[in-house]
Amino acid sequence: MTTPEFTSNRDNFCYRHPDRQSFVLCQRCMRTICPECQTQAPVGVICPECMNADRKNRTPAQKKAARRWGGSGGASMAMARSGKPVVTYALLAVTSFIGLLQLIPGIGEQITGQLLFAAPYLYPNLSPLPFEPWRLLTAIFAHGGFIHLALNMLALWMLGQSLEPMLGRVRFLALYLISGLGGSVMVAVLAPLTSTVGASGAIFGMMAALLIVGRHLGANVTGLLVILGINFVYGLVFGGGRISWQAHLGGLLIGALVAFIYVKTKRRDQRALQIVLLSALVVLLIVVVALVPPLILLS
Repeated sequence: MTTPEFTSNRDNFCYRHPDRQSFVLCQRCMRTICPECQTQAPVGVICPECMNADRKNRTPAQKKAARRWGGSGGASMAMARSGKPVVTYALLAVTSFIGLLQLIPGIGEQITGQLLFAAPYLYPNLSPLPFEPWRLLTAIFAHGGFIHLALNMLALWMLGQSLEPMLGRVRFLALYLISGLGGSVMVAVLAPLTSTVGASGAIFGMMAALLIVGRHLGANVTGLLVILGINFVYGLVFGGGRISWQAHLGGLLIGALVAFIYVKTKRRDQRALQIVLLSALVVLLIVVVALVPPLILLS
């Protein structure tokens, strides 16, 4: 179900397919286009009409180059036009492969030990552990068991199919990684002596982003809000210490902030501002994790 504002605002739908909603604009004419209508350009994506105009305006040298490299280029363009959530599939493949390796006796424990996150890895002066800050992100690719992996990958598959076509591949990947980083930072701040693995922070960030983007498009997001609340309360109340609600909270908050930046910097002329704001958010997370946890560990 959608709200009247959603259905009445045609800017929320593909101009060639009025029944398909999208969050992606053609970088030339700035009209909304669905995944099927998107063709990858040097910067962003363009619609079929702008693509045809580009082809007509190509020089003889450009046409010769296109014929010469048509095999690989044609495949790339076909993939771009298909609108498939390739980033979602890539994340699923990499995370599932690592998760299955973790199930192998003897090998799994070593992989988990190399990828898990714990705050002491950030502060070698306060702990005997080495300085390994990359664990802030590697932890989102490891899981604590088959059920943990399966549930997160199911959520990634379901959410990614909706979010990636709306946001675009680069923005979607940035959302996933920054949300996962936010979850690890929240664990470092609120539970610095615990170790965590799992993509839950990134998943909660995706849920928050879908909520924010949905509201921006005018969609009815009540059902998603209820599901989000149930998942968070379950982790907080019934997790029994096995579920890191801190990672859920961090991913949720940071994912919402990333989505808010996206909806407020949607236009092409705001791209530089979008990059600056996302970079500032990442720097802020690094500053927080560098300053706050040592105070807790020293207390």
